[in-house]
Amino acid sequence: MSKDKVVKTNAMRMLDKMKIEYEVVTADITSFVSGTEMARLENVSPEESFKTLVMQGKSREYYVFVLPVGKEVDLKAAAASVGEKSVEMIPVKDITKVTGYVRGGCSPLGMKKKFATRLAREAEAFEKIYVSAGKIGVSMHVRTEDLIRAVDAEYASFTA
Repeated sequence: MSKDKVVKTNAMRMLDKMKIEYEVVTADITSFVSGTEMARLENVSPEESFKTLVMQGKSREYYVFVLPVGKEVDLKAAAASVGEKSVEMIPVKDITKVTGYVRGGCSPLGMKKKFATRLAREAEAFEKIYVSAGKIGVSMHVRTEDLIRAVDAEYASFTA
């Protein structure tokens, strides 16, 4: 786990502005790796590491789902959690256009626009969780309740 000086990301700036404490952890990578691999490289608990997925509903609205790196999304449950008939992952080519982030560096914090956000119920077991800080190879350890407050998230059951 490296604690070298890191250039501030939109996610960090958002938390700074809200006076929310966080710890930055980094890994020496420059391209996409799985969340499980990222946790290993950062020497942090994969159970406490969460990935951010962006989906689009049948209504064409975008939604953010934050879930444990070792889990998958139950699409029906995810759709139900946001009042949609169905949701699907947005194409990789659209991630930057929609969020302002790149694949592998998508944070639930500091996106271009505010989207309805659901945090997997598994996060309730932890005082703090790791989420992307908005750059490949950079994560932040933040209090779960602070994350919920920062993005106005709701807990939901949508993992498989």
